Amino acid sequence: MPEPQAATRKPTQLKTEVAAYKRRRIIEEASHLFFAHGYEATTLDAVAEQLHVTKPFIYSYYRNKSELLSEICQTGIQLSLTALDEALATEGSAAERLKLVVDRVAHIIIANQRYISVYQREEKSLDPDDARRIRELRHRFDSQLAALLAQGKAAGEFEFEDASRTAIWVSGVLSWIANWYHDGGRWSATEVVMDCITVVMKIVARRR
Repeated sequence: MPEPQAATRKPTQLKTEVAAYKRRRIIEEASHLFFAHGYEATTLDAVAEQLHVTKPFIYSYYRNKSELLSEICQTGIQLSLTALDEALATEGSAAERLKLVVDRVAHIIIANQRYISVYQREEKSLDPDDARRIRELRHRFDSQLAALLAQGKAAGEFEFEDASRTAIWVSGVLSWIANWYHDGGRWSATEVVMDCITVVMKIVARRR
């Protein structure tokens, strides 16, 4: 009996995976165009042409251009929150977990640089509800990071005036990578990530 049930699940699973792949391809091409030409100047016709599909194909996955922008803009923070949650769940000191957070989030920002740059430039074009939801995700990231910093301060590992304010500084250092890093540029991704860890640890370091 279990075998027929497994067989009936497989086509559904495959269909879900195919749909996810198509949505991802639409987002990838849209982010390229939004990054290169701006959100307002990019039409869904241009996205469809880039994908070699019809505009109704895009409408079968996204209601409008605004929904495309929303998904692009929230990608970076959602991935960063997942990385933060995983790092916070690991064993180790606050300093070790903070280094892990910075390492993983910096890599995410580099890998999704175009998405984050589009968000930074086009936040004003987001639907107000979408913009508020993304800001809430960012606030959650900063709040959880502040809690980790507070743990480190209580344990005598860190020294700073205010955990919430320091968390915003750390988030800013990470986010700024998307503005100046260039793939194949002067510094490798590994060098940038290691430098970022060093800078963040100096921000929270105990004064000697």
